[in-house]
Amino acid sequence: MDKKELEKYKEQLLAAKANVLNRVQKTEDHGREANEKGEAMDLADKASSSYTKEFLFSMSNTDRKLLHEIDEALERIEDGSYGYCLHTGDPIEPKRLQAIPWAKLCIKAQELAEKGLLRI
Repeated sequence: MDKKELEKYKEQLLAAKANVLNRVQKTEDHGREANEKGEAMDLADKASSSYTKEFLFSMSNTDRKLLHEIDEALERIEDGSYGYCLHTGDPIEPKRLQAIPWAKLCIKAQELAEKGLLRI
C-alpha cells in the first residue's frame, strides 16, 4: 500500500475516532442527566430510567471497543502492518478496508472468528 493510500485511511480513522469520542461524551452526559433527575420519580419512572442508563452504558461500551480498534489500526499504520490480516498475513481486501478501515482480519479469517473458530 502506498503512502497516499495510508494517509487516506489514517484520515478516515481519525475522523471515525473523533465521531466515536463525541458520541461517548454525549452518552455519558445523557446518563448523568438521567441520574440527576432520579429524586422525584415513581417506581415505573425509576425502572424506565434504569433501563435507559443500562442501554446507554452498553452503547458506551460498544463505542469504547470501537475506539480501541481504531487506535490499534492507527498503530498498525505507524508500524507498517496496516492492511494485512493478523491471522494469515495476507493483504486485507481494499473494499473491506474502505468499508471498515479498522479491520484487522481478511474476510475469511473474520468469518472464522465469528464462528468462534479463531481467536485474535
